[in-house]
Amino acid sequence: MSTSVAQAQQASPQADQASRVTLFNNVKVFDGKSASLSGPTNVLVRGNLIEKISTAPIATDRMATTTIIDGGGRTLMPGLIDAHWHAMLIRLNPLQSIHGDVGFSNIAAGAEATDTLMRGFTTVRDVGGPVFGLKQAIDAGIIEGPRIFPSGAMITITSGHGDFRQMSDLPRTIGSLTRMEQIGGAMVADSPDEVRKRVREQLMQGASQIKLTAGGGVSSPHSPLDVTTFTEEELRAAVEAASNWGTYVTTHAFTPEAIQRSVAAGAKCIEHGFLMDEATAKLLADKDIWLSLQPIAEEMVNNFPEGSVQRVKAGVVFQGIDRTYQLAKKYKLKTAFGTDILFSPALAQRQGELLTMLVKWYTPAETLAMATSTNAQLLAMSGKRNPYPGKLGVVEEGALADLLLVDGDPLANIKLITDPANNFKVIMKDGAIYKNTLSR
Repeated sequence: MSTSVAQAQQASPQADQASRVTLFNNVKVFDGKSASLSGPTNVLVRGNLIEKISTAPIATDRMATTTIIDGGGRTLMPGLIDAHWHAMLIRLNPLQSIHGDVGFSNIAAGAEATDTLMRGFTTVRDVGGPVFGLKQAIDAGIIEGPRIFPSGAMITITSGHGDFRQMSDLPRTIGSLTRMEQIGGAMVADSPDEVRKRVREQLMQGASQIKLTAGGGVSSPHSPLDVTTFTEEELRAAVEAASNWGTYVTTHAFTPEAIQRSVAAGAKCIEHGFLMDEATAKLLADKDIWLSLQPIAEEMVNNFPEGSVQRVKAGVVFQGIDRTYQLAKKYKLKTAFGTDILFSPALAQRQGELLTMLVKWYTPAETLAMATSTNAQLLAMSGKRNPYPGKLGVVEEGALADLLLVDGDPLANIKLITDPANNFKVIMKDGAIYKNTLSR
């Protein structure tokens, strides 16, 4: 049966964390890094940390209330991490996301957050959307959901990717905000000073990293793929403001020009990069820049209406995915995994399946490492703006206890990840059990 941490801890989410103890007996561990599983192992979790990992029996404190889980030789692994997520934009359509009722949007996002956790994704890096309230509700134990590393509003230019305004919103009146900006979905900034202001507003609200759209995009109606948007001076303003707060800028960029300008301005991560050339891949390697990639499903292309400009752009981008992964491997780029699902609750249910698509380019062990320990390294770049200090993405002593107990060996059969309802027997986040089908 399942347990509901949100209900049990509604009055005080951290009330019994220190005394909470869970012992996993007889598990095989995928530690988030290795190419193989451990032998039979026991793992003790105390509070929200992994306290002990041993092949010998582990004695528990008789004074503590201990949940003992017989793993039966199943696989214990880190919780999954999605490094490119839009929590507020999954269950809505584009019209609802901007013009719909904000209360409905937050409730829908809360329900999706719970489903996200139940798919085994215990952490997401949210790279665009008004997600601060949702994160607060999850952290307070009001609803169940993953850890969220929020960017807040994506920052764009007039006509750039992320500018979903109508033509009737033009010309813009200086000092006024459109609906899109009022709800915190995206902010338009057309000078270095405006960029600084909008970046600082996101940091003030709790952003762990900053997202700018440095080039054209697929879903936005007014931004051709080939355009390069922010000037280098504007991008530098964002990098400076984020650096002053000890964190970093990531940019949406497809083309070599957009990527190269982002790197020259000091951005530390590139989202997508699907139209890059070899020289740009080498630049990312030389400058030690992260590449946040997504194995986008063809269904995302077909989500756009036949003949629409968005569908045409999506087709162009889709054709570049394989080459980009090949370049990432060739130049040994620091590569993160994400899904970038927008406006499709049905596709969100296949979040784990999208992860398994990486086996076209990587081994199952490499794939799972990317979605755990590697993604965790990217999250750690938030420095002091990290909302969850501690080590994520690994099964190690002293690491945060975000754990999945999988019914089988996902290194031998990675498709186990595609059916979390049946194959994830235990889901733990921050030492709390959110699903347990083994204890009776």
